[in-house]
Amino acid sequence: MFLQLQIWALWLLQQEVGWDVRSMWNQMGVLAKAVVIALFIMSAWSIGVMIDRLLAYSAARKQSRLFAPAVAGALREGKLDEAVKIADRYKKSHLAKVVVAGLQEFQAHQVSSEIPGEEVEASRRALDRAEAIVHAELKRGVAGLATIGSTAPFVGLFGTVVGIINAFKGIATEKATGIGAVAGVISEALVATAIGLFVAIPAVWMFNYFTERLNAFDVEMGNSSSELVDYFIKRSQKAAARK
Repeated sequence: MFLQLQIWALWLLQQEVGWDVRSMWNQMGVLAKAVVIALFIMSAWSIGVMIDRLLAYSAARKQSRLFAPAVAGALREGKLDEAVKIADRYKKSHLAKVVVAGLQEFQAHQVSSEIPGEEVEASRRALDRAEAIVHAELKRGVAGLATIGSTAPFVGLFGTVVGIINAFKGIATEKATGIGAVAGVISEALVATAIGLFVAIPAVWMFNYFTERLNAFDVEMGNSSSELVDYFIKRSQKAAARK
């Protein structure tokens, strides 16, 4: 989708401004061509990250909506084993990944721990570790979008500067004067800056969007962890009262 938008934007500019892409490409120097190729590689990588993260976040959101009520029902009935099985069925849910870590740690310490209350603290640490791991998984590639968004315009500008330098070298060599002597070369040089902007703008937009989604996921995981720790405390207190 983003690649299509970029291609359409370039096509519109070609129609409105009258760019001849093939002619410009043939007239570009080696360094200018390298800059354009680098920009398209950056664009392809950023588009790949966008698609991957959109699919991952959509799956996480969808499965978490199904997981939350199902595991809540199992916990209300005190069925920890059933809750773990439910979490295993929703492997793409960020909430399930966090909750199952806490449940498994609580079960393991409930059976083997000789220190009263240790199972709750161990479960809290397991939840914290799981939150950090899931956050890192969800954030994979997102920082690269910020890097591309901030550097692509400068990479394009570098190509433009090189093109303008070559234009003035041509003036000095041919002893030609006037804007007409350099207008064509300079317009070709500006193509690199335009492509850099086409690469950077979607990357910045999607970085901001993904950052907001990540913040929402972190809040959801934090709330789930807190509720699960409260559940473990109440369960441990009831177990201690029965003894």
